[in-house]
Amino acid sequence: MSTTEPNLSISNPHPEDTDVIQKVALVVACFGVLILLAAWANVALDAAIFMPIAIISMIGGTTVYGARSYLKQPEGIKNNGVWHFSLTSRGAFAWAVGILLTGFYILLYWFPGYVGFVQSGENQGLVALFDPLSMAIKGRPASQWFMYGTLYTIAILALGMKFIFKYRHNRYQLIRTISVMIAQLVFAYTIPEILAALNYNDVTTTAGEYAGYYDADIKNVWPLDYDFFYSYHLDAMQEEAYQPVGMIYLIAGMALFLVGTPVLTYLIGKRWYCSWVCGCGGLAETAGDPFRHLSSKKLGAWKLERWLIHSVMIFVFVMTAVTLYGYFTGTSSVFGLDIYSKFQKPYGFFIGAIFSGIIGVGFYPMLGNRVWCRFGCPMAGYMGIIQRFKSKFRITTNGGQCISCGNCSTYCEQGIDVRAYAQKGQNIVRASCVGCGVCSAVCPRGVLKLENGPEEKRYDLPPIIIGNESVKISD
Repeated sequence: MSTTEPNLSISNPHPEDTDVIQKVALVVACFGVLILLAAWANVALDAAIFMPIAIISMIGGTTVYGARSYLKQPEGIKNNGVWHFSLTSRGAFAWAVGILLTGFYILLYWFPGYVGFVQSGENQGLVALFDPLSMAIKGRPASQWFMYGTLYTIAILALGMKFIFKYRHNRYQLIRTISVMIAQLVFAYTIPEILAALNYNDVTTTAGEYAGYYDADIKNVWPLDYDFFYSYHLDAMQEEAYQPVGMIYLIAGMALFLVGTPVLTYLIGKRWYCSWVCGCGGLAETAGDPFRHLSSKKLGAWKLERWLIHSVMIFVFVMTAVTLYGYFTGTSSVFGLDIYSKFQKPYGFFIGAIFSGIIGVGFYPMLGNRVWCRFGCPMAGYMGIIQRFKSKFRITTNGGQCISCGNCSTYCEQGIDVRAYAQKGQNIVRASCVGCGVCSAVCPRGVLKLENGPEEKRYDLPPIIIGNESVKISD
């Protein structure tokens, strides 16, 4: 095989040892992490100096390591031994990482003091390390959420570069990865923080968090941004001091849910959001890429997926309806039930924190990288219904070329048994598919193709039929 052609064959499951450049890059990246740990342990560090060093080290070291790991190999996706490493095969290392991530999220949500956030006074530990950056952007000390948003963005940028090197042979993967990196850096991180600097709102929620129309990731939309219709949010967007931006943001958010989301999903499927824009999807596709093969392909998992995601959708619809009823009637209860304690707080605790945060990310090493997107995200569920029944998007298959290698099913992060469709030559039209295109990227025979076409032909017979009449081209 020519070295200029993508090598899609199965390679040695035991990758070559790292070279000197990779080792140095790994040390540099680990040095950045060491700075974070030292700050967390309250080691005296000059945050103005060590914070940028940590960021540059983590992004730079990871980028060089990824480049050296993949650019010295032929293009193409190969069996790189994912089932031979403890981290990616649910081994002891995977459980350790999962426990650490889960513990970090628990502290972040309910015990922010343990990561250094001080409500009244000077921050300490890990949060204090990011005070200079927060002061530079919005003139206020960092919160635990600013620290988390910064680390989240660093992870997507650094590991996004690694993803680009790995899938460099596939134009679709390059474009969508760059898209999620830009969406996270610009629309989920930079712009909201700049808006916070320009119009800081001192109104606080019942949880003691600062509110304001800029408070949410501006590329999020209800129902993913479930507190969009909370009273403090609606009030903030209508305050005179925030006009006209506040009202524009309110109208745009509602229009995106009511008009933009259905139209875009009809035209190109839910991939426009889940794989190109969403921050949860961005982290899953970059930091979570090594774990995509861990998603269960069992029918039982598919049934559980449908029950859970639609239950969450019902929950958020009921909670939002009750919230709006209370807002417009001026009451704090409905049918004798307190709106905050019986509807908003349970949703925020069980879905907004435990499901989307702790389980959604902390369980990457055990359940795969799209646990939240597959089983819980109400936005994905909403778009999935449209994609399943009223969309032009599908993945077409050429069953006559399938060799049943199973790469497509193995690397489907949504747990779809893609090979079963490919073997029958059937179009893949599933509500859960996020259109990441990795199934097509890892196929050695070009069997799969992501398409937008006439809606009525999504369920037609495949282009190649194998049966009693041998092989023929369908009409």
